[in-house]
Amino acid sequence: MPRAHGAPWVRTRLRTAPWSTAAFGVLVLVTAFLAAVLPRAVEAYGTDGLRAAVATAAPASTVLELKTPQPVFGRPGESRAAEVGPRALAEVDGRVRALLPAPLEASPAESAYGVRTGKSLAALDASLPRPDGLPPRFTLLAQSGVAAHAGVRQGRLPTAGTVTEDTRTVEGAVTAETARTLRLRAGSTLTLAGFPDRPLTVRITGVLDPRHPRGTYWSAEPVLRAPALNGNGGRPPQFYWEAAVLLAPGAAPALLGGQAEPEKYWRMAPATGRLTGADTAALVEAVASVEDGPGLVRMRGAAGPTAQLSTALEEVVGAHEQTRDAIAPVVAVAAFGIAAVAFVVLVMSSGLAAARRDAEFALLRARGGSLGGIAGRLLAESAVPALPAGACGLLLAVLAVDGARPLPSLLGAGAVTLFACAALPVRAAVAHRRPRAHRERDDVALARPGGRRTVAELTLLVLTVGAVVALRRRGTGEVGDPLVSVAPVLVGLAAALVLVRLYPPPLRWAARPAGRLRGAVGFLALARAGRSPAAVATLPLLALLTALTTAAFGGSVLAGVADARDRAALLRTGADARIDSTDGSPLPAGLARAVRDVEGVRQVTAVGFGLASERASGEARSLRVVGVDPESYAGLARRTGLGGFAAGRLDGGGGVLGAVASPGVAERLGRAPRRIATDSGPVRVRITAVRPRTPAVPDGEFLLVDAAGLKDFRGPSTLLVAGGGLDAKALRAAVRGAGSGLSAALRTEERAALSDSPLQTGAGRIYVWAVAASAGYALLALVLGMLRTAPERAALLAGLRTLGLTARQGRHLLALEALPLALLAAGGGTAVGWVTVRLLAPGVDLDGLALAGAAGGEVPVRAVLRPDGWSLALPAAGAVLLAGAAALAQAWWAGRRTPITHLRAGDTR
Repeated sequence: MPRAHGAPWVRTRLRTAPWSTAAFGVLVLVTAFLAAVLPRAVEAYGTDGLRAAVATAAPASTVLELKTPQPVFGRPGESRAAEVGPRALAEVDGRVRALLPAPLEASPAESAYGVRTGKSLAALDASLPRPDGLPPRFTLLAQSGVAAHAGVRQGRLPTAGTVTEDTRTVEGAVTAETARTLRLRAGSTLTLAGFPDRPLTVRITGVLDPRHPRGTYWSAEPVLRAPALNGNGGRPPQFYWEAAVLLAPGAAPALLGGQAEPEKYWRMAPATGRLTGADTAALVEAVASVEDGPGLVRMRGAAGPTAQLSTALEEVVGAHEQTRDAIAPVVAVAAFGIAAVAFVVLVMSSGLAAARRDAEFALLRARGGSLGGIAGRLLAESAVPALPAGACGLLLAVLAVDGARPLPSLLGAGAVTLFACAALPVRAAVAHRRPRAHRERDDVALARPGGRRTVAELTLLVLTVGAVVALRRRGTGEVGDPLVSVAPVLVGLAAALVLVRLYPPPLRWAARPAGRLRGAVGFLALARAGRSPAAVATLPLLALLTALTTAAFGGSVLAGVADARDRAALLRTGADARIDSTDGSPLPAGLARAVRDVEGVRQVTAVGFGLASERASGEARSLRVVGVDPESYAGLARRTGLGGFAAGRLDGGGGVLGAVASPGVAERLGRAPRRIATDSGPVRVRITAVRPRTPAVPDGEFLLVDAAGLKDFRGPSTLLVAGGGLDAKALRAAVRGAGSGLSAALRTEERAALSDSPLQTGAGRIYVWAVAASAGYALLALVLGMLRTAPERAALLAGLRTLGLTARQGRHLLALEALPLALLAAGGGTAVGWVTVRLLAPGVDLDGLALAGAAGGEVPVRAVLRPDGWSLALPAAGAVLLAGAAALAQAWWAGRRTPITHLRAGDTR
């Protein structure tokens, strides 16, 4: 018995066009993947950046130190001793760690607790080194976990028997660095003042090697790992050694009997394993709570009413947050760009399907089909491939980037899937809202925009102007303002709409003279280009201009970042490599020769430094004098671009040395000959040139002179090395072989230090992939536009072949037909990209993306956004080449088939 209903709609349609269905599913999968992976990637590099910021910061800045004074006097000695005993301190440590508010957690491996002297104790032993005659001072720490954090190089770990407040002999241990500096060993004794009846004797029982010397356990206390020279604040200052001695945890009661203000402490190193980028604000709030808030009240309940917690962790997290906020708007520009182009491509894919089935929908409407019924069936037809594809894209994003919140990815993939499902039904419903007998022509050369389109375009232009003005005024530093980040995309869309308005007249003007030419190819190509549907010209142009603008803006951003990092690295070293003596003394005699022998070295320039006063009899010498070899140094300055000058500027005569000075020095000394007092005696100088910086002093004031004109010149203390592909290992080996007290810095290493931050690396990677994806979508838009009219072009080519058109002429015809749109997109994209960068450059701050990894202070350079020629030319050229290649490929494919195949009776193509 036959079924009452016909074949199922969805199954029939999907079987009819399996390849287009598969291509639609792949498009949805890729788009959903990008929409889901982008927020995960942003959160992932934020997580890595936060963890790296906390993990790489100085332990003294990130440690949470809870301190409380010694037990009050007047209580029994046994009670006071028990309160500072290991058991009591361990109990408090467990309670305090449990009270840390989330997401703040302590790392047990690097945390410690104990009792320390609040004031250091002077050593009375005459055998200890005294740099300026002052005795060294020691901080005593009865700290937990010594055995787990150090190996014993000599002797044994200290122990403690029965120790009370009256005990005046205890055992201690020092690190190998402390032992070497202060000439201590196992068996040495320290006699420390600061006790009322008699000094405290500390017998050194062991010399220790820290297992993780840079960790919080050893570095939270400044002098625990290595001693340091401290000044007494006098004039002139006198220096003494400050060091630390580790006691057994049970020896803490001995510290209560002195005047060193002992204190109990619990040092908690923050754990970074569970921190995520979304925890940044909560982490700052948690630190504020335990420093001076409800968290501190709870900790006082565990450690005592006078406990205080101190840390600089909020400053570390705040610096990370500032860098992240500076990078986020720049990355948002790329995200908006790829979103806009993907939107246009999805619209074009639905438009291609709707155009191919236009007659089918018109017939259904003519036979009484309702808009709701047709739209519902098309929605089901689109959902069958789109829903699994969107789910697969989400799954791939989760597998690609782990450890991020699922909700943003779910929303992104869901939005793409929903739009992909609804695009075709909405497009068909709008096009066939009224039944019609035939399809009206919508040639691009004859199309007349309606009032609604004009209002929409004017609205977009107003938004574009507002976004550009806002970006130029406020810059990208204001987080959470999408209008600012979408400005480049809006500029591209507005330019595309303007070009679409201007596109038809030139086509009509060009077709008239082409019709009077002898050949028919040019006229036919222009006529075909003018008769293509308006949507075929508008949507690909929108996608191409948006993608080219985004690519130009993104490429200019990346180029500006790279230039700023290169410049900053050069300003740190002054050349490809820089070798200095750490104390300013002259370099060893054979060092320059050894450096010249290193592979890749082209030039070695020796530089000496000295101080001078502006008056021949002046006392304070604050003027930095740089002695150089004129020929070698002038060549280096020209090659590096750091204040280049002619070597003759340093020539002298009549007892006066020529000099090149910084602007500040030139203003103070003037251009007339001036006598100054240098380390090697008084000299007369005359400033012949002013330069803002120079390789020897990239940042600061200077006075360059010929070293040969300085009497009793001490010799060079710096070598500036120029060369490409320097062998870093061989260079450092040559420096080490010349002696101690030398440091070497390479520009490549400084450059790498500016770009190894997880925030910068992650943001740069996202930007590159976003620009590449938007370019891929734009090229896909161009292909979709050509596919929409491919049957008509194939039929035209077949008909012309029956009239005598050769295969070569057919290729020329299709290539010339695609050329106007491709040239318009390429030329317009290049011009709009250049204008966009110039318009938005004053408001875009690239310093956070380029120089956030600058360690060791500020760098005297700013990242400037300027148009990058390659970023403008390459995408435009690629668009033209792809359009031509697609046209030639279609001509080749059509030529393989006989004209009868394209000209079947009743074929409406």
